[in-house]
Amino acid sequence: MLLCTALFKKPCDTRTVIKFSSWGSQSETELLLPLLAEFEKQNPDIDVEFLHIPQNYFQKLHLLFASNLAPDVVFINNYFAPTYIKAGLLEDLSQYVDESKYFKKALDGFRYEGKIYAVPRDVSDIVVYYNKDLFDKFNINYPSKNWTLDDYLKIARAFSKHGIWGTSFETDAVFWLPYLMSNGAGILSDDGKKIVINQDMALDSLDFYAALVNRYNVAPKKSDSASLTMAQMFLQQKIAMHVSGRWLVPKYRKDAQFDWDIAPFPRGSKGSIVNIDSSGYALSKSSAHKQEALKFIEFISSEKSLNVLSQSGLIVPARKDSAYSNVFLDKVQKPHNAGVFLDVIETGKSTPVNENYREITDILDKSLEPVFLGNEKARDVITDRLLKDLSRYAY
Repeated sequence: MLLCTALFKKPCDTRTVIKFSSWGSQSETELLLPLLAEFEKQNPDIDVEFLHIPQNYFQKLHLLFASNLAPDVVFINNYFAPTYIKAGLLEDLSQYVDESKYFKKALDGFRYEGKIYAVPRDVSDIVVYYNKDLFDKFNINYPSKNWTLDDYLKIARAFSKHGIWGTSFETDAVFWLPYLMSNGAGILSDDGKKIVINQDMALDSLDFYAALVNRYNVAPKKSDSASLTMAQMFLQQKIAMHVSGRWLVPKYRKDAQFDWDIAPFPRGSKGSIVNIDSSGYALSKSSAHKQEALKFIEFISSEKSLNVLSQSGLIVPARKDSAYSNVFLDKVQKPHNAGVFLDVIETGKSTPVNENYREITDILDKSLEPVFLGNEKARDVITDRLLKDLSRYAY
């Protein structure tokens, strides 16, 4: 792109401008912008135009692609990657990825028909945050490495006797999938072609999850939490355990006025198996500046760049060299058991998805409301009619 005019005889700026899109909070953006500046410093012939889309990211990204205004480099996750890959909108990046440097399950989120369509930045998995001060106060043993769902429930019930919610409860699928997966169940078959949430173990696991609120009273209902998020309730020491992901570490480091750490998700009948998701950098097939875009992807996905993001506590790096570095496994900062985030990658499972995964989970979100409210059992709502509706999105 030439940024000059003959009329005013301005010197020509022959730098190439590449567009890079991403979502993220203000704190995440504050970490990212210095990296973009560093890249431009190292590559004075390239400018990076940052398209920050904090809300409705994929809706707006769809419009950009449909309008032939797609960014050169697209930050993407494993939920939406199949949509773009199958539409032929992303370049095959297999030749640019040294698979030995990455966790396989991070790569699997962007793999289709043996090809890799994004360079992973991070791995997203689920752990259990726990308030050590509350455990100490009530003389309750910390969660162990091999604790079970029965142990988890016993601990949660012990806290309820002291007027404190034992654990968290959130209705997005990312938070209840570990309960299903740890019992050998899920939403979709591994190939993403079949709905399997109607299997007995899936239904039983959903009922167990709902019972945390409606039968055992160890997790807060909506009326109990009011407008507070589970993270806010954990910070206010109203809940002793919070089942969630790495993205909360920066907030808990900054705001928690108590000692805390993390533990692996408790073992079900098949072990401790949590859903493994990933985000990464893809190259638009329509990009007019692919070499420059590839140079940027190489920089932003490097060990050095990932160390900047992981030091903040924001991500679990998808690169092994960054993940197993002293930066990520820093024993000075919390959580002291940061290695748990890496351990659960080995025991976890890449979330089975297809290009219609969001449609499937949107339907389930609405259908499971009566279950999570305690008005119905999972078998009452996961009916043949619902399965027929869901099966339109799996094939």
